[in-house]
Amino acid sequence: MLLTRDCDVGRIAASTLAARFPDLAVIVEDPVSRLSLLRGRVKRLGLLHVTGQLGFMIFQRIQQRAAGARIAQIANATGMNARWPLDRAPIRVRSVNALECTEHLRRLDPRVILVVGTRIIGKNVLRTFDVPFVNYHAGITPKYRGAHGGYWAKVAGDAANFGVTVHLIDAGIDTGDVLYQARLTPGAHDNYSTFPYLQLAAALPLLERAARDAIAGRLVAQKVDLPSRLWSHPTLWGYVWGGLRQGAW
Repeated sequence: MLLTRDCDVGRIAASTLAARFPDLAVIVEDPVSRLSLLRGRVKRLGLLHVTGQLGFMIFQRIQQRAAGARIAQIANATGMNARWPLDRAPIRVRSVNALECTEHLRRLDPRVILVVGTRIIGKNVLRTFDVPFVNYHAGITPKYRGAHGGYWAKVAGDAANFGVTVHLIDAGIDTGDVLYQARLTPGAHDNYSTFPYLQLAAALPLLERAARDAIAGRLVAQKVDLPSRLWSHPTLWGYVWGGLRQGAW
């Protein structure tokens, strides 16, 4: 079973994993409303910080369009396809935490649940199913938990920890025990908008491996001895400063 959302990363993960697992079922949750998302961020981070994040989001849309050729190059080189699997329709739900999602999971009775890009899965859902929930995280945990871990490693001048993690899900945010990690080195022409594609290409074989290990009953998780910190989306001025100071564009 794959739980994901409707975006390039979710569609690529679904198409790639469906080719590896003929019986894979895919559940896609609706996006969180922008208004509730903004309200939550303002409450946690403050209005000024969230204003800076909104400014960066506008800039990032422009950057992503400009990076289209590089993104296509990465996709072609790695065989990634940003379309839902043609041989099965994704199951649409309001949220991974909604009752309808739980009912689908009970009906399908998966042996392992892979998670790519959803909202935080609630404790009640995790407690309901006695199977591993395995998450893909675009960063090295626990040092770069939260959003855009590879980018924040670049900002910190910590290139050795630009990478990805596949880990078990627990009640925290990216705090579960680690199954696999991979480090990689982005190219000179890569930036914030291309990092997710590079990272996903490195992570998909690890997700496949985790699924096969879970089905065979041989998952082995471990604690990673790194400092733990939760990161959020950059502000526009923070992004410019990180680019000028560390070349983290």
